[in-house]
Amino acid sequence: MLTRLLFVHLVLATAVSAEEKPFTMLTNELLTQLPEAQRVVWTAHIAKSREAAANEHRILAEECQKAGMEKSAPAPGNRKEFEFDSDTPTEWFGSAENQRLAEVVISYQTPTGGWSKAVDYTKGPRQPGTHWTAQKGDAWHYCGTFDNRTTTEQIKFLAGVFTATKREDVHAALMKGLEYVFNAQYPNGGWPQNYPVERGYHEAITLNDDAMMHVLELLLAITRGEKLFTFADEPLKQRAQAAFDKGIACIAAMQVKIDGVPTVWCAQHHPLTLAPVKARAKEPPSLSGGESANLVKFLMRNGPTTPEVVSVIESAMKWFESHRLTGLRKTKTAEGKTDYVNDPASTEVIWARFYDLKTGKPIFAGAEDGIVYVTFHEMAAKNKVAYDFFSTRPKEVLEKEATRWRNRLEKEK
Repeated sequence: MLTRLLFVHLVLATAVSAEEKPFTMLTNELLTQLPEAQRVVWTAHIAKSREAAANEHRILAEECQKAGMEKSAPAPGNRKEFEFDSDTPTEWFGSAENQRLAEVVISYQTPTGGWSKAVDYTKGPRQPGTHWTAQKGDAWHYCGTFDNRTTTEQIKFLAGVFTATKREDVHAALMKGLEYVFNAQYPNGGWPQNYPVERGYHEAITLNDDAMMHVLELLLAITRGEKLFTFADEPLKQRAQAAFDKGIACIAAMQVKIDGVPTVWCAQHHPLTLAPVKARAKEPPSLSGGESANLVKFLMRNGPTTPEVVSVIESAMKWFESHRLTGLRKTKTAEGKTDYVNDPASTEVIWARFYDLKTGKPIFAGAEDGIVYVTFHEMAAKNKVAYDFFSTRPKEVLEKEATRWRNRLEKEK
């Protein structure tokens, strides 16, 4: 197995030096600490990811060679992500225009089965030697990702087109995409941001921007045979259910405990230890007010009502209750920048996006200097701010969703 892993690592076009580890979190040191059975499963999972990456490098290199290109061209980029309304009627997917769009979407499916984000499909099908990602500077960045609803949205779109047309080429790409989702799931039930796994915070189990939650939503739609997935047979439904159940168990296991008390979640967790980890400079290891609220809402509506999951939800709600922020007012500075100032008369109730893991108090990390500040005002004075550092999402959970949750529990008694 070791020889095989080494071979695959060496074939990568972006191979790192012998002194560097191919992953920054999935290290050999941590793998050796796992029980033997888990270590075997994780080693196989990592090997499969590396093989997939090597295969993608090989395919693109061969295309470039045949086309006489020194290097691949990036895919055309689009600032607007690929998505459609969840209540879109099935008939819409069968139009001639959407069938042509499906062909373009399929052309940009990575050899592993996923999609990259922010690709402009209006520019037509992918040409040989063109990369699957529009990311400039690093041709393999986000090459297959769940970030920003990517891959899950393409799968749903193709499911709609297949449901409406029964086209076999669409069905083949759709099933390849679903296989990608199953293969990308970590042995402990989480999903990385990118697959094949990309070094750095991308290999973390990613709740940021609801990435893992969107995967769970997709799996749930399959298990329920919802309108875009009426074609799903029993084996597919069972496979989706098993992946969904593992995902829910992972979420329960990731809930951060401070002094033994369950709280909420970080925006990203270590794939092996499940501990909160940092991402970009402005995203330190912390408790998340925003992503955690969306996750609890999802569990309230769609999670199993087992004693464990009920406990997870109730403890998270207690945390939201005790960490609401008042006495702050959103305003604009003379320069037109957003600021939050102390105002006892303010009726606004908000939550910080990040809370310190030890003190439980709000923290604000600068996107440019990476310094963690205790107030938004101090951070914004020294950094550019293009990010929501406060959220009102927990309010909906504590009010509207809590009532709905109680009703659900009552009905399922």
